[in-house]
Amino acid sequence: MQNNSLSKNGILPVVETIGFDLEKPSLNDNIADWDRLLRFLEKKKIAPVRTTFNNLKRLPVQIRRNGFSGQAILTFWKHYWELVDVCGTNTTLPALGAAFDLGTTRIALYLLDLTSGKELLKTSVDNPQIPYGEDILTRIIYANTEERLEELHDLIIQKFNEVLKDSIKKVGAERNNLYAISVAGNTTMSHFFTCLDPSNICKEPYIPSVNRFPLLKASELDLYANRDALVYVFPNIGSYFGGDIIAGIIASGMHRKEEVSMLIDVGTNAEVVLGNKDWMIACAGAAGPALEGGVVERGMMAMPGAIDKVRINPETFELTYHVIGDKKPIGICGSGLIDLIAEMFQAGLLTIQGKINLKLKNKTDRIIETEDGPAFIIAYKDETGDNRDLIITDIDIGILLKSKAAMYTILNVICRKVGLEISDVSKIYIAGTFGNHINPKMAIRIGMLPDLPLDRFVGLGNTSGIGASKLLLNRNIFNEIETICNMITYIELNVNVELMHEFRGALFIPHTDPNLFPSVKIPELAKG
Repeated sequence: MQNNSLSKNGILPVVETIGFDLEKPSLNDNIADWDRLLRFLEKKKIAPVRTTFNNLKRLPVQIRRNGFSGQAILTFWKHYWELVDVCGTNTTLPALGAAFDLGTTRIALYLLDLTSGKELLKTSVDNPQIPYGEDILTRIIYANTEERLEELHDLIIQKFNEVLKDSIKKVGAERNNLYAISVAGNTTMSHFFTCLDPSNICKEPYIPSVNRFPLLKASELDLYANRDALVYVFPNIGSYFGGDIIAGIIASGMHRKEEVSMLIDVGTNAEVVLGNKDWMIACAGAAGPALEGGVVERGMMAMPGAIDKVRINPETFELTYHVIGDKKPIGICGSGLIDLIAEMFQAGLLTIQGKINLKLKNKTDRIIETEDGPAFIIAYKDETGDNRDLIITDIDIGILLKSKAAMYTILNVICRKVGLEISDVSKIYIAGTFGNHINPKMAIRIGMLPDLPLDRFVGLGNTSGIGASKLLLNRNIFNEIETICNMITYIELNVNVELMHEFRGALFIPHTDPNLFPSVKIPELAKG
């Protein structure tokens, strides 16, 4: 059984290194080598302990080679320990853990020292599946044969191994020192990682092959780690509600709180969780792509070259902006788009219908006509990194407004499902890169987030990676995850009629019912 007395440095890692000095066998003490070690571990309250038959063949040899002294390396899995290695007392290399955020676009690694609890290294790389489809649906369609599914699976494993090999080398450790890996990804990415058929995820009634994954070993997936390293894949709740959101709940701590809070994760979809320590309700909806910058013509991810903040002088209509990486801009990311729309609206450059205000065309040369209709110049070509005017069109704005309307509607619908108003929510946690960059004041102005006090909004960063790291450093979280999975009620919004009706009203700026946004002043120019 699990024993919290092993806690050191304030952590309860899934890997423990236990020093031992066993009494040598004699005619009066003829217990077998393996049983002798088990007896010692049981006195340390580490039980039950299992191991593989391959380990059983070599461990007694290692125990005797070290004179019945040494260090036992054990991994923990829910209700039992597994002995994965025995080494000498002079071994000083750390026991490593690797936490992965397996995103559709980016893969992030957090390399941890599971003895001290320190984060040794953090890095991220592009998902190698992107050439096979920027969105999940395209990749699912591509993986329609066993060979193609294995192809996409192999790409992920190869990229994991590249990142692991490079990172382990950088911290001066070895492959065999990596004893635990946690992986948090959306439902489809988790299926690709484990090479399970994802084809039914996108078809009604939207059923994955697996929700709760079995414990895996690194050798089963050919991962660059100790062959017996524990590999834990965070469970899914639904087709569009994956392990990355479970990890996000862990990162936010909302499952431990009395007050009702909400977690929003904006990616390809917008996933939302509402609840507290006693209950949770969750849903996912198509509100993400434009907010990631992936649908708007000059949209891009929050990366170097992307405009992420915008301000407009309402008197002169002149524009200032910030570019990630302090480079010349080549595009605009989700937070920049929200700022831009909010500032254009406040200056009267946009009407409440979300259309560029052509009445102001003679007051600024930033409003132009294009083959796609009216457009607004964000940055002139002599300011940009590709020597092209960086513009936003009425079409782009319409796309963004659909995403913001979907977001706002999702938040309200999920609250009403449990008889609450959005004002009853004590904290709204916003996950991901989007959460780091978004300005809640601007999001409220355009009607994407509810009109609540700004201190209720908390940006948490990469909650998927943070949650995956927390698990490796606190084995009690295995039980917390089980509790979360058992208590969550998942609503499938793909067939929700109520959402469709409310969506239309939220397409205006900030809304067709301005009473929902009392803090937002509607400029006279914006009234059209």
